[in-house]
Amino acid sequence: MSWMVCSACRRDLNFGAIHWVCSVSTCNRSNTNYKFCSVACWDSHVATLRHRDAWAVEERAPCRADAAPPRPATAPPPASAPPRPVVPSSPPAPRPPIAPSPTPVAAPTPVAPTPVASPPVAPTAGEPVRRMVAAPPPPAPAAPALAQAEAEILIVVSKLKKYIRERSGMNTSDAVADVLSEHVRAICDDAIRTAAADGRKTVLDRDVPRPRR
Repeated sequence: MSWMVCSACRRDLNFGAIHWVCSVSTCNRSNTNYKFCSVACWDSHVATLRHRDAWAVEERAPCRADAAPPRPATAPPPASAPPRPVVPSSPPAPRPPIAPSPTPVAAPTPVAPTPVASPPVAPTAGEPVRRMVAAPPPPAPAAPALAQAEAEILIVVSKLKKYIRERSGMNTSDAVADVLSEHVRAICDDAIRTAAADGRKTVLDRDVPRPRR
């Protein structure tokens, strides 16, 4: 039996396992209580809810013993016996007076205590350990890969020619695919900038500019 399930991929979160929560307070209320098995699942949650300032917080699930229901209360202890009467004892014998010392003894010089650094407090068993972890930035594309992407044809030439032929009965030059690929790259760059300005790492359909007809 697991403790909870991941709010994104629905995987089981076992007792005592490390999981992640969102730093936004509205995601940790009783009616939401989002838990994630990895930073990637938390990142998909951020892209869906469009948080502008959020980070993942590492926590540890409670142990099975800590999450168990409390044991029933034990029976009250039996009533104690009445106290015995106290018998007054005889007063102690007086001590003999101490003779004064012939030689005065100097009082010891007070010594300041040496400060001792307190040891670090280790977390107890079952206590969650919180550690802030930010989502890693996406790796930048290598220069050769970017240059190759800038030169690739992003249009299916056969379907492009078929559309123009069925639409107007005209033929299409192969060079049209190069020009349309440049237009597609420009539209993709605009969508990437819109998603980055919104603090997301996923380009959505609303980031793509609408065509003008």
